[in-house]
Amino acid sequence: MITDNRIVTAGLVDDDEIFTYGFKKLTVIKGLFNEILNFSNGQEAIDYLINPKNANRLPDVLFVDINMPVMNGWEFNAAFEEIKSQLGKNITIYNISSSVDLDDIRRAKNSPVVTDYLLKPLDEAYLTDIFNSLKNPTDMKRYN
Repeated sequence: MITDNRIVTAGLVDDDEIFTYGFKKLTVIKGLFNEILNFSNGQEAIDYLINPKNANRLPDVLFVDINMPVMNGWEFNAAFEEIKSQLGKNITIYNISSSVDLDDIRRAKNSPVVTDYLLKPLDEAYLTDIFNSLKNPTDMKRYN
């Protein structure tokens, strides 16, 4: 049961406008996340995260696609690993993709900054569990 009024902000790093639209609609319908920040590639997300003006508006969780132009998800993971200690906030990272390539899954799960690898379309129940675990960290469920 959610008893905390904690605001949970998500960031979506994905260049697919249709997926982004669906993600936002789903989260509104399910009542997940108080705010969603949207970035069309990894570089936009990194630039946002390191900008001191955004220090009070950092997301709690980032869903990062692995296939994007400019800076893909793998490059984002490496860049995030370099800056995470400077952010002043623990941000949970999930890589997302439609790729079922076992090498991609292994690579994400072996990354020290990635919590899990999620297949598109995202599982509504797992997305709800992620939200609930961020809202109430003591209720964290592990699937990987």
